[in-house]
Amino acid sequence: MEDLRPARPDARGAAVNYEVTEKKGQTVVVGLHEAGEGQYEITIDGKTFHVDAAKSGRTIYSIIENGRQFEAMVDEQGEHGFDVLVGGQVFHLEAVDERTKLLAGSAQSIAVGKQTVAAEMPGKIVKIHHGVGDAVRQGDGVVIVEAMKMENEIPSPIDGIIVEVAVSEGQTVEAGVTLFVVEPLPEESA
Repeated sequence: MEDLRPARPDARGAAVNYEVTEKKGQTVVVGLHEAGEGQYEITIDGKTFHVDAAKSGRTIYSIIENGRQFEAMVDEQGEHGFDVLVGGQVFHLEAVDERTKLLAGSAQSIAVGKQTVAAEMPGKIVKIHHGVGDAVRQGDGVVIVEAMKMENEIPSPIDGIIVEVAVSEGQTVEAGVTLFVVEPLPEESA
């Protein structure tokens, strides 16, 4: 199984936990521990399976679990995606290890200072939820833009006060046009 991808976290030694999501939406936590050469302990939602696995082709794995032998074909689909064919069924999976998930979450940018929010694509202003002087929280929808027949709520990137609304309802905008400006809430003196 280790030849499936370049080693990111090494499964040898301590177990590596993955959040595995099936395309239909079900997510389970899978722990993978390499117990020895080609021998793995796989824990799925608290239940542990002892598995012998060997790569027998470019995308084919021979697996023995509890005395039963079967083959699985694994086709990579993007950075974290896999299509797995086993027992005549195809499973469309996405697997993200805990470390990658944690790093992705901490890599989100932190907006500071006055923020100018611009249209990402051409569209029509359908609704303005907040006007100049309104206090908003990070994530509050300020403007709704209809683009490609879909309504997109544009949120405030920070907690703050709306200091400018540069558009009006019904207006058509191009990509890059300023929609609104929000300043951080003034710091209260102690």
